[in-house]
Amino acid sequence: MNILKTTFLVTASALVLAGCGGVAPIISTPVTNIDVIPLKVTPISDTQLKMWNLADLATDTIPGMSVNRAYSELLKGKQGKQVIVAVIDSGIDIEHEDLKNIIWTNPKEIAGNGKDDDSNGYIDDVHGWNFLGDIVAENMEYVRIIRSLKPKYEGKSETSISAADSAEYNVYLQAKAEFEKEAEQVKAQISQYTGILAQVKPAHAAMSKKLGKEAYTKTDLAGIKEPSETEQEQIGMLSQMLGYDDSIPAFIEQVANGIEYFQGRLDGHFNMTKDFRGVLGDNPDDITDKYYGNNDVDGPDPKKEDAKHGTHVAGSIAAQRNNGVGMDGVADNVKIMVVRAVPDGDEYDKDIALAIRYAADNGAKVINTSFGKYYSPHSDWVWDAIKYAAKKDVLIVNAAGNEGIDLDEKQVYPMDQVLTGAEISDNFLTVGALNYKYGGELVANFSNYGKSSVDVFGPGVKIWSTTPLNTYEFLQGTSMASPNVAGVAAMIRSHYPKLSAKQVKQVLMDSGISTKTSVVLGGDPSNTNTLPNISTSGKMVNMYNALIMASKM
Repeated sequence: MNILKTTFLVTASALVLAGCGGVAPIISTPVTNIDVIPLKVTPISDTQLKMWNLADLATDTIPGMSVNRAYSELLKGKQGKQVIVAVIDSGIDIEHEDLKNIIWTNPKEIAGNGKDDDSNGYIDDVHGWNFLGDIVAENMEYVRIIRSLKPKYEGKSETSISAADSAEYNVYLQAKAEFEKEAEQVKAQISQYTGILAQVKPAHAAMSKKLGKEAYTKTDLAGIKEPSETEQEQIGMLSQMLGYDDSIPAFIEQVANGIEYFQGRLDGHFNMTKDFRGVLGDNPDDITDKYYGNNDVDGPDPKKEDAKHGTHVAGSIAAQRNNGVGMDGVADNVKIMVVRAVPDGDEYDKDIALAIRYAADNGAKVINTSFGKYYSPHSDWVWDAIKYAAKKDVLIVNAAGNEGIDLDEKQVYPMDQVLTGAEISDNFLTVGALNYKYGGELVANFSNYGKSSVDVFGPGVKIWSTTPLNTYEFLQGTSMASPNVAGVAAMIRSHYPKLSAKQVKQVLMDSGISTKTSVVLGGDPSNTNTLPNISTSGKMVNMYNALIMASKM
């Protein structure tokens, strides 16, 4: 991705240049050289952890986005323009206590009348649209590829394949190899976790009986006098397990949840026989067949568990600020448009392409896309949708992915370029994830990176945000970094609405903070580099700086 070069002027005289449209620029000095800031030596508190993404590196020594500082010093008393942010995800709990007041309502649709009042093809799309209908589980894309191409290529050798089919045959082989590797790893995880439970449960029962309580500590175990040989083994194992959780019951629950998760992957992601898509009644290989799904934007699960990811993303962007409830999102004066298109498995290209177009057609100025995959049979449909959004002046903020790899060497979808090729559009911003630990651990150990492929970095480790049924949880991933940056983008578009999507992307990239500190990549201590070498801008998004720069444009 080609960085859009500007000069970030920091002198007092430069900061009083006239802004566009008669808006006076902010007279403040941006944060610049952070390498002189001392590292945080005290542990981060629980309160700080729940809002670290909003913190300021210069004043708090926590590498957040200077959000609270921007509100208190730059935006106090200022009212921006309301901005619609579309969240293309797994669905959102629109009745959540911290989200219900910021959910977009389609002004052209009459709720519950069973009619397509705005004639856009989607009946009663009051808060957005659900392109998945009642689907929750879904295959990985490579499983769908295998199932589709198996009749044509099973048992064939490379020498028997025509030149015309060579590329398709290679995709089939790659998909098959990926499936076999991933499925075996999941089966191994289930076996390992099952074995752990088989040992921990009886040991826990024995120690609970001996100690007279279930919630014992390492100290309690160490205090057992004259343990038998069997008890010594149990004490050693349970003491080790207490290093992974606060109590053995909590550890057992964690392992059991792991087994359930991995078994779910076998039953859904890797299922070679079930066609999850059939219930929708559309043709997923026909982009013109676009009127399907329903308006149930939080999905079919009464417990809304399937909407956890999207609900968390929405809260990071715009959970209602200063209402004394839950937590504060990054952006104020935002409405969240819900577009459900991401199942538990790999998304369909068609759904994503139509979701982007739906958001652009219905007034979204920012779209968050916290999902991705490495196979995309109809990537051209998504690229066309990205270009369409660019024509509508919509900025797309996208998660880089969580495999800890260099995306300059492996194609991911969605993306606005083919590996290190030219960008297809200038409205697409890809975000890597930051840790709350400033220094060598600054980049999250799971975050993808890439000098050409990843534009910026934002907070993505242990992000506290909204989850279904009025709950809140820590989640992490580039899926969490992307909405944090989308929130900053929304604030720029709110207070400086004359800036184009291209210009907002420029501001986010050029106004960020960089550091010369070497950071560990992919969790491998032998693999280190600096931010300028692992992203296009070489910077961490900073709302305080971004608003200063935007005010001058």
